[in-house]
Amino acid sequence: MSLVTPEQYCYFFADDAFVEEGRPGFRRRIIMGERLELWFWRITGGTGGSVLHHHPANEQIGIIVRGQLDFRIGDPDDERRVTLGAGDIYLAHENIWHGDSNFIGDDELNEVWILDVFAPPRTVNGVTT
Repeated sequence: MSLVTPEQYCYFFADDAFVEEGRPGFRRRIIMGERLELWFWRITGGTGGSVLHHHPANEQIGIIVRGQLDFRIGDPDDERRVTLGAGDIYLAHENIWHGDSNFIGDDELNEVWILDVFAPPRTVNGVTT
């Protein structure tokens, strides 16, 4: 019988666990499951640069934890924007366009925290991220 420790299943906030994503102001931590994936974003307020995009093979639920997300979701020709704050959630089914985002930092850290859950896990260039 193998022993399972909580450390194998529990993840905690740790600033050094977040890595620069490649765009200034974006840091993330990725936690993988077998059939889903969590991306915990910490984005500096005032940062732009999220392009309008969709995921042909993944559903995505985004939960705003801190700050605000001003973005577009739905038909790519629809220019309307929505602003979500802490506690708000968006759902992007497969092929639903979303992004073109502006990130409005909170008063304490000037950051936007977003939890993005993908099912199934995303792949980039054939490699699971």
